[in-house]
Amino acid sequence: LEISNLSEKDILVLRLDLTDRSSHEAATNSVLKHFGKIDVLVNNGGRSQRSLFVETNLDVFSAIMELNYLGTISLTKHVLNHMIQRRKGKIVTVSSVMGIMGAPLASGYCASKHALQGFFNSLRTELTDYPEISIINICPGPVQSKIIQNVFTENLAKSLENSGDQSHKMPTDRCARLTLVSTANDLKEAWISDHPYLAVCYLWQYAPTWAWWLMNRMGKRRIQNFKSGVVSLLLSN
Repeated sequence: LEISNLSEKDILVLRLDLTDRSSHEAATNSVLKHFGKIDVLVNNGGRSQRSLFVETNLDVFSAIMELNYLGTISLTKHVLNHMIQRRKGKIVTVSSVMGIMGAPLASGYCASKHALQGFFNSLRTELTDYPEISIINICPGPVQSKIIQNVFTENLAKSLENSGDQSHKMPTDRCARLTLVSTANDLKEAWISDHPYLAVCYLWQYAPTWAWWLMNRMGKRRIQNFKSGVVSLLLSN
């Protein structure tokens, strides 16, 4: 407000629980009542995971999918109905590089991001009659945030004990700026990361045999570090 031409009426803050899908229609209607339209939806809610599959309760995987996947597409459904009526809009979904590759200790998180990638890539093909509705997938690598402090572990009641140093990750404002650039230019998919993580994405995409070899080596070390209580920097979200 201090550095722009915005006024109080240009800002509306609504509390929203992605897992409470019954509330999403009312939230959408509240925004429409206030602004009269929705130009851009940015899906940016979710939690990551740090646990081995064999040690993780299945209700953790259910909770991950409920939040990261079903909550996201539920809100998208209500907003998209409005955008289809207007025949324009942008739906931006923050996926992850984990949506295009796999990594140990994050099988549920990877699954939820793969699900989002598959859903929105399919949705894009259903909207060919609406060329001014953009479906944009953002795939960040490690970014400085509180995602590590709030990860799922092997059971819903347990939190991660050691979140480690976050300084090696991309600054939050840098990721936000690149996300805005991708949105403004209607990129279908954007990988936002520093090296070496970005290089691994290209390897996974274009040289999968080498990627599997590398991930097996990296994954073994990451699991050993995890079991010994050492926070691994490699491919941490």
